[in-house]
Amino acid sequence: MTRITAGGTAYELQGQGPAVVLVHGMGLNRALWQWLLPALTPHFQVLTYDLLGHGESADPVGRPDLRTFTAQTLELLDDCGLARCAVVGFSLGGMIARRFALDHPDRLSALAILHSAHDRSAAERAAIMRRVETARPSGPAATVDAALARWFTDGFQARQPEMMALVRSWVTANRKDVYAPIYQVLAQGDAEIAATITEIRCPTLVMTGAEDSGNSPDMAQRMASAIPGARSVILPGLRHMALAEDPTTFNAPLVSFLTETLLEQTG
Repeated sequence: MTRITAGGTAYELQGQGPAVVLVHGMGLNRALWQWLLPALTPHFQVLTYDLLGHGESADPVGRPDLRTFTAQTLELLDDCGLARCAVVGFSLGGMIARRFALDHPDRLSALAILHSAHDRSAAERAAIMRRVETARPSGPAATVDAALARWFTDGFQARQPEMMALVRSWVTANRKDVYAPIYQVLAQGDAEIAATITEIRCPTLVMTGAEDSGNSPDMAQRMASAIPGARSVILPGLRHMALAEDPTTFNAPLVSFLTETLLEQTG
């Protein structure tokens, strides 16, 4: 059942057990987690929600940044009475999760960073900023075709037109006037936290696809090396939307990490 907080966040809370919060990526919504939820809800209490400016949630007030979204997450945890949780963040959600881990370490029991950029080079940042500028006048319709090509392997795109249509519908449903400002958070947020992730102290998993060009294995491995005790997993033959393209391969290491980490903490 969908609920709405006083601050305008649409969310659902399902399952029983240690709390796990799932933070989706830019241009998507909480339906992204439909392929992971069946593996989590038998063991965990899972909180999914729409980021501000996405899905059924309200638009952000003013110019958004990472702390706009961590404040949303904190409000939601308080509303749901969740004192501690594991935070799982995908893409932009992975940046939000890192910012949350740095700002609210007492609320975090574990961290999973999925397909999320880290410390982009000047060329990588210039490339994504060009996409931001393309999106300013036209909104998500201007970027969705190129996004789908980056997100799914070529063969999967050809075999699964229904999946392409579904994800396209999620992206193009975004409101034009807030899409580019949030895209800019995705483009620049990694730089804000690149140097300070060495301060993260909770158990951490970093995962990406071997063919995820914008959130590369090199980025994932550098992140895992910078965060004390973190482990990295590279999913062979998969791109950005591995969680939808191959849920079995994607879910296994994440569920294993959460089970091992959270059950160990709860005794």
